[in-house]
Amino acid sequence: MNQYFVDLHVHIGRSSRGNIVKRATANNLTLENIAQECLYRKRIDIIGIVDAISPHVIFDIEMLLESGVVEPITGGGLLYHGRLTILLGAEIETREENGCRSHSLVFFPDFEQIKKFSGDMEKYIKNIHACCSTAHLTGQQLYDIVNDHGGLYIPAHAFTPYKSFYGNCTHTLKEIFSEDALNNMPSIELGLSADTYMADMLKELADKTYLSNSDAHSLPKIGREYNTLRLKAGNFREVLMALKRQQERAITGNYGLNPKLGKYHRTFCINCNSILKGKPPINKCPLSDKHKVVVGVLDRLEQIKDPGYKSTVERPPYHYQIPLEFIPGIGPKTIDKLLKVFGTEMNVLHKATFSQLRDVVSEKNARLIISARKGDLNMKTGGGGNYGKILEY
Repeated sequence: MNQYFVDLHVHIGRSSRGNIVKRATANNLTLENIAQECLYRKRIDIIGIVDAISPHVIFDIEMLLESGVVEPITGGGLLYHGRLTILLGAEIETREENGCRSHSLVFFPDFEQIKKFSGDMEKYIKNIHACCSTAHLTGQQLYDIVNDHGGLYIPAHAFTPYKSFYGNCTHTLKEIFSEDALNNMPSIELGLSADTYMADMLKELADKTYLSNSDAHSLPKIGREYNTLRLKAGNFREVLMALKRQQERAITGNYGLNPKLGKYHRTFCINCNSILKGKPPINKCPLSDKHKVVVGVLDRLEQIKDPGYKSTVERPPYHYQIPLEFIPGIGPKTIDKLLKVFGTEMNVLHKATFSQLRDVVSEKNARLIISARKGDLNMKTGGGGNYGKILEY
């Protein structure tokens, strides 16, 4: 068995020919740039591309296959330059009968399967070229189509207030999916504003494996959350076995932001333009019931949790990490200096000693990186779509 670093939620912004694939993403977020970022800056071994149903992306993959830059892997997936495994998938928005919307991740073992799935989804998605992810389907209907195509279905950022199943649709997935669908759904994605301990408030998630992914809309965001997996090989089948906890394959660690740094950790009053402080759950502004609020992930989970339930599931450790770009005083030039010496951001965040860091950056910045690693930095909590912040100390 070997250890693999895995991030299964990365968007594509543009095709190699400049076509828009995903709006509100960086222009340099192309498939090849993502692969280069994973290999040389982030040390990601397996990446999940979630806009691979766009015909623009399909064209790029076909060109890479023809040139030999990528090749199919036994067990599913594509291998880039013999080193990086690419899993092909999509993030798709569904709508329930009551009008609430949710996002899900879907993945397929091979290129032909996702091409066929893309063709089918053109019936339900208005502008699949620009990867508009809104499908005229319910969650169950999308699951059925994915399952018929031999794919993997994962509820995305399951607790966020906008476009997630628990965040704005339901207090239980049993209201959305059939028993067979739930039994065949091995995993959920936590999202940036939640961690393992928060998700474990819900009893029905006891048999689900938790994923911490970046949901990257730019190159620097890749790997801000990731997972370590114990696998025999880097391919789709092995990843699926890990999610199902089969034959010693497993997620061995979740690495993610402290949830306080997430954009939706606590409830936010839009009228007051402020985080609502106090013991969760807070679902309304104390100044006026008429004020519009964005309910935080922590508050929502406290609202829908199973009273008295304490999880006894043995889960991998959740390691809090603060990406370098979040640390005050550490900008792009400093990050480049660190990467030239230590190779990857993960080495900087988790392995470099204080003395090693001090040889590259100022003593203050070296202490900040070590303090971030230890969880000793003060934070301003995020909410309402605003990331939390590290406070100077």
